[in-house]
Amino acid sequence: MEIVTSWMIEGELKIVLRLLTRRMGEIAAELQSQIRQLSLTQLEDLAEALLDFEAQTDLVAWLQRVSAEE
Repeated sequence: MEIVTSWMIEGELKIVLRLLTRRMGEIAAELQSQIRQLSLTQLEDLAEALLDFEAQTDLVAWLQRVSAEE
């Protein structure tokens, strides 16, 4: 069983937000809020997926897809 602590999630969140900002510029507050609600596994998946993103619309589509899977 994996023990997930808040510092693990915060660390991953910080990295993902930095990478997204570097790749696409400023991320809208609404999108940041949605990202902050992701689980550690979802954040890890986003960290990998963002390598293929070209615009914030790609991020929006990814978040919608993850939301629909829940």
